[in-house]
Amino acid sequence: MASTASPYGLVPVKNADGSAYNGARDAFQIASGLANNIGFGSLVKLDGGRIEIATGTGADITTNNFAVNGGGAAGVFVGCEYVNAQGQLVFDQFFPTTTAAPTGTKIIAYVVTDPGVTYQVQSTGAVPDTDIGQNVTFSAAQNATSSVNTVTGKSNMAVGAASTATKGFKIVGTSDRGDSVAGDAKTDLLVKINAPYHLFGTGVVSE
Repeated sequence: MASTASPYGLVPVKNADGSAYNGARDAFQIASGLANNIGFGSLVKLDGGRIEIATGTGADITTNNFAVNGGGAAGVFVGCEYVNAQGQLVFDQFFPTTTAAPTGTKIIAYVVTDPGVTYQVQSTGAVPDTDIGQNVTFSAAQNATSSVNTVTGKSNMAVGAASTATKGFKIVGTSDRGDSVAGDAKTDLLVKINAPYHLFGTGVVSE
């Protein structure tokens, strides 16, 4: 059962048409020397056309540098490529903080930008299936001081308690994994990014 805080970020599981997520993503640049780790499943934004991780916590995404209508999340980070100091091309699901791009190279981030994608994410508390259709908050770190687990390369991002108020994510279901059921102490949810909080599309209309 999902009874232990073990956040893993946002994991894409379904496309907008209900089919299994097929790996589609878009490429962006990360600024050379960016002073943040970015993990697989991290919610990210664009700043000056460059990808950055979301940090901090708050009532909704507007308190996490995601302005409504015109700002918003760019999507979810699922990997990167860059040339390291030894001149080797590296492909990884994790961007290590302060990684610098050698002269003449770029650091490329891969981001799931489709606003219709459904993600699996752990909640900070118990969420019954009667809360499907409600909204949840964004929490940068559930049980860690960092927003990325640098051992696994995965995000520590999780979502909070369900509410009818307008918030960053819409609950569209609970995980159907055998070891996870609705109402678990740290419920694994299926969510979409609500419409006003997504940079690239309409997503799900929040209530």
